[in-house]
Amino acid sequence: MIRDQFGDQIYWEKTTARYKEQINRAWNQILNVPSANPAFEPEYVFRNSQNRLRSLLALYSKGEVISKLRESYVGILEAWELSDKLALSLKETLSPGEGWDHRHALAAPSISSDPRSNDDPRAWIFRLSDLNHYNWCFWLVALALLLEVPDEDWQRLIVLIGEAGNDVLLDRVMATRQTDRIIGTTLLHHKPYARLLASIEAHTGQRAEKLFAFVNHWYVELDRKGNDELWWYVFADPAKHSLEKGSYFGRWCLEAAVVAKVFGIDDSLCLGHESYPGDFLRPEGHSTHVKIEQKKQSFWRRFFPS
Repeated sequence: MIRDQFGDQIYWEKTTARYKEQINRAWNQILNVPSANPAFEPEYVFRNSQNRLRSLLALYSKGEVISKLRESYVGILEAWELSDKLALSLKETLSPGEGWDHRHALAAPSISSDPRSNDDPRAWIFRLSDLNHYNWCFWLVALALLLEVPDEDWQRLIVLIGEAGNDVLLDRVMATRQTDRIIGTTLLHHKPYARLLASIEAHTGQRAEKLFAFVNHWYVELDRKGNDELWWYVFADPAKHSLEKGSYFGRWCLEAAVVAKVFGIDDSLCLGHESYPGDFLRPEGHSTHVKIEQKKQSFWRRFFPS
């Protein structure tokens, strides 16, 4: 059964097949073909990591068996690790006062002494204080805990994220498996994550309602403008990015699902919500997603032509 409210079987089959082909082609090139532009290679490899995440979530949207999604997870880490390694190697080539200039979005970064440059050749800001990176890390933590990945992969993720003690919410979630993790006192991104923290801290009788409130406000409250917009946000907006463009991989509030799991919060109010991936918590049971009738699909296809 298709779990996502948008797209039909043909869309999801085409989308998942395309991701698989793109990922494999790019990875083969990364491993076997010398880069013609070394300054861009760390960015290129990190995009492969992003595509692997998109592929995993597209497979969930399509209705893939949960246990099979675990097979896709480790590749996300492998590509991120290689990207970090390549970026560090390039960083070591910089002279004092030099950095990478990212102002030309369509070109590889160039070495510059401009104070606006930074020491990472990638355009991504690898700090939890940046919402894009925070959301990326939270999703990977969520998937690791929901899919119960092997400890070896969990330890790799801890190293990749780092920054223990910097965000109270992410630290508390990670501490459910990393028991010695330092817990921060600051919430880096109040909107929408204060609602999720509130669901953890609430009295037992209020936690379910607060979890639902987070899910229900999650997408709207992640809205940002300009350079602060999340990298995937527009893909889930039918008014700005129609389904026919092929970028949509689902709109899943993984953060709520993992909090429900690791803190034992009743998620029954969230079941059936278009953004709540409840099947991750019930991998062997019936789907928690509402079956979309064909008539409703036809309505949406006016906005998302196949």
